[in-house]
Amino acid sequence: MATTDAAILGSVSKRYGQHCPVAKSLDLVGERWTLLIVRDLLRAPTRFQDLRAQLSGIPPKLLADRLRRMQRQGLVARELYSKRPPRASYALTDRGRGLGLVVGALAMWGRPFVGPRSGPRHTTCGHPIELRQYCPHCEERVTPDAVHVPDIAPPIAKRRNPRRNALTQIRGVTPAGSAG
Repeated sequence: MATTDAAILGSVSKRYGQHCPVAKSLDLVGERWTLLIVRDLLRAPTRFQDLRAQLSGIPPKLLADRLRRMQRQGLVARELYSKRPPRASYALTDRGRGLGLVVGALAMWGRPFVGPRSGPRHTTCGHPIELRQYCPHCEERVTPDAVHVPDIAPPIAKRRNPRRNALTQIRGVTPAGSAG
């Protein structure tokens, strides 16, 4: 059964509340440790205790919470490999593997802060890889100065509380910040 995008966003505890692809992405993967879990799962499916060892400093309860949330969001699949005691292995779904480009871009951006030998490398030659912006419509590379990020559409105004509006009319009081 496929999880809908609306259901996935509904499972997010905190949201930015902005109608923007970056904000919506951060709603899903912007919590501390989430992208590091993705980074480690990009290598291979991994057992819980191995993730704990790779992510030094993450409390086990927080790791379990992040994995459960990522599973609800359709980023991670959980497979039991032992029933007694219950033990699971975690793997990225197709949606989760789609974050590989994001994690790779962050690794390349962060390379100068760590060292030139860090970051993703080409398996064949061992040299660092680069990301390039590309327009599939024009079939050409795009320079950073030729990229336009549209303005964020304003959020749809929330409906006012009808009960509050009725009380305002009865009492003749206008809500704070309203003209009247």
